[in-house]
Amino acid sequence: MSTTAHPNSAGYWYALEDKRKNAVRVLNAMRDYRSAEVRMRRRSRDAMGMGENDMAALRYMLAAQAAGRTVSPTDLSKSLAISSASTTLLVDRLVKSGHATRAPHPTDRRGVIISSTATTDSEVQHTLGSMHQRMMAVAESMTAAETSAVLSFLASMHDAVELEETEQTTVEKASL
Repeated sequence: MSTTAHPNSAGYWYALEDKRKNAVRVLNAMRDYRSAEVRMRRRSRDAMGMGENDMAALRYMLAAQAAGRTVSPTDLSKSLAISSASTTLLVDRLVKSGHATRAPHPTDRRGVIISSTATTDSEVQHTLGSMHQRMMAVAESMTAAETSAVLSFLASMHDAVELEETEQTTVEKASL
């Protein structure tokens, strides 16, 4: 567990009241985790010589391949929320670097599928494998009750964050 100190304050913008002390400690721990994850992702991108969208595209392609699904450029565009022109440039970079291949779609003569290469899977495993093993060991060490509590908490936090975006989007649309 992180021992990062948050001097003088609760972190964030909350006063350090007794009734909020534990909640603020949890939010600080989440912030510490997010910061560590951002640093890990940056190290991974640097090790593989890629940008953030390139790595996100590879994660998406590897997950799709593991699930037995093909990936089209449109799938990547939607997944990454980028334009088709940006997707074309991204796929060009991944193909040029040897991380992906383009092939004709098996059932759509006009379509193309994008796949990560075997060397990409190996490179990702080499770059991220030990970190993923450590993360899995931490998750596996939890009791059923702890797992249930963490899953419930994270689902609630997800909903709290998503609700804000939904409410804001609704307000923005209503003002148009």
